[in-house]
Amino acid sequence: MGYLFVLLAAALWGLLGPVSRFAFQAGVSPMEAAFWRAAMGGVLFGVHAAVRGRVRVARRDLPAVVAFGVAGVALFFAAYLRAVREGGAALASVLLYTAPVWVALLSAVFLRERQGARKLLAMGVAMAGVAGIALTAGGGVRLSGAALFWGLLSGWAYALYYVFGRRYFGRYEPATLFLYAYPVGALGLLPLVRFAHKTPVAWAALAFVAVVPTYGAYLAYGAGLRRVEATRAATVATLEPVVASAAAYLLWGERLGAAGYAFAAVVVLGVALMVSGDGGKDAEAGTGEGARGPPPDGG
Repeated sequence: MGYLFVLLAAALWGLLGPVSRFAFQAGVSPMEAAFWRAAMGGVLFGVHAAVRGRVRVARRDLPAVVAFGVAGVALFFAAYLRAVREGGAALASVLLYTAPVWVALLSAVFLRERQGARKLLAMGVAMAGVAGIALTAGGGVRLSGAALFWGLLSGWAYALYYVFGRRYFGRYEPATLFLYAYPVGALGLLPLVRFAHKTPVAWAALAFVAVVPTYGAYLAYGAGLRRVEATRAATVATLEPVVASAAAYLLWGERLGAAGYAFAAVVVLGVALMVSGDGGKDAEAGTGEGARGPPPDGG
């Protein structure tokens, strides 16, 4: 079930870039789109946490939640949507998935997760597929220094979700943490935003991004990360570029070419290798600091 939740989150995240382009075409900047994603997402998570009666975070955990709001929300949202604008949705999603390498490094240091041979092989295969897609970028995909910079930065910031979530989702529900982190991220983005006039299409795109690849995807991701080790989850989620590439092709005509789609199959192979391993028994058994914690209300 943990892998299914992560796969569902990856599929929903794959819609983010292609749908965001509707807002970009209507004159909304990436920074404004990132702001609305954080602000609307914060409202949705706030309502969810209030209905569940899970709004309290222990004082000792607030600094980590605020820091995550700055780096994992403000920086991540802005970098990814800027990468979409600079290089296209397909390439941005591909570069985002340098994240498993960062996750493996960070989780080994902070979560003490073991990086076994099969896990490293699966991660390597998936990353080879991601790199291959980037190198064979074709029609509609714009490979540039700016696209690479923002895409790689988004990959680093995205890795923080896995490390942060693996440490704190045993203590709190995702909605409880995001209730605080998302408004912090929105405030961090606010000084950088120039608000534009928005058409109904732009508002619809922004609302879709807040509801589906933000609220829905992160609830699924939180449920998965409680059951699957961080490095495993990050590798399984590399399926997102495959979904994003398909959506970008259907909506915008962006295509990666025959070689690109062959490398997409390599990504799927890496995911299959990871899923067909020991199923994350080490994660379920509580391996890693923070795999278990206080009750979900932080008490």
